[in-house]
Amino acid sequence: MPGYGRYCPVAMASEVIADRWTPLIIRELILGNVRFNDIARGMPGISRSLLVQRLRHLERMGVVETWPSPTGKGNEYHLTAAGKDMERVVDALGRWAVEWLFDDIRPHEIDPVTLTWWMHRRIRPERFPPRRVVIEFHFTAPEPETIWIVLDRGEASVCAQHPGFEADLVVTTTTAALSDVFNGFCHWEKSLADGLIDVAGSPRLVRGLSTWFVWSPFAEAVRERASR
Repeated sequence: MPGYGRYCPVAMASEVIADRWTPLIIRELILGNVRFNDIARGMPGISRSLLVQRLRHLERMGVVETWPSPTGKGNEYHLTAAGKDMERVVDALGRWAVEWLFDDIRPHEIDPVTLTWWMHRRIRPERFPPRRVVIEFHFTAPEPETIWIVLDRGEASVCAQHPGFEADLVVTTTTAALSDVFNGFCHWEKSLADGLIDVAGSPRLVRGLSTWFVWSPFAEAVRERASR
């Protein structure tokens, strides 16, 4: 397939990132997902074959490089200096969409697994309790589903099956209500006050829960845009 030509910087950049899914792959790498399965989990809907194709394209263009996994099994994908510099491009795309496509944003379309997966990447490890904490998310709608996030030694992991530890906190909510908080359409405290989110557990952990997450990179932009 012929390219756009090299007469214009925008045309040249478009040959690197303008394919479908490619900006989202770069977003996942910026957020620290370096393993193939982790990258795929952040983008529900992409096929594994297409993800392989897009990663190879980014590698050919000098945006991504492949490293052997420290575990000795498989590979990891890391941004090059050129790839890391695309963070400002991806951020600008997201902020442009918040500003000009605000009425078309549909945060409720996210599923519980993807939502908790995004949440576990947006964390403040320095705020974590000094011991392991298991958070059970009991989603009541649109379909009942239970997912766990385990915080331990500065790391967060998502479990679709019971992790084998008692839950320290139980969060009961709908996917839509928690998505609104994550994406900046509603504050955590207001959702609690309105009964959209209920948290059961020790008062100390309940008070600290919201401070362990930093929510979406665009949450502040969404709040500012929604206030106009």
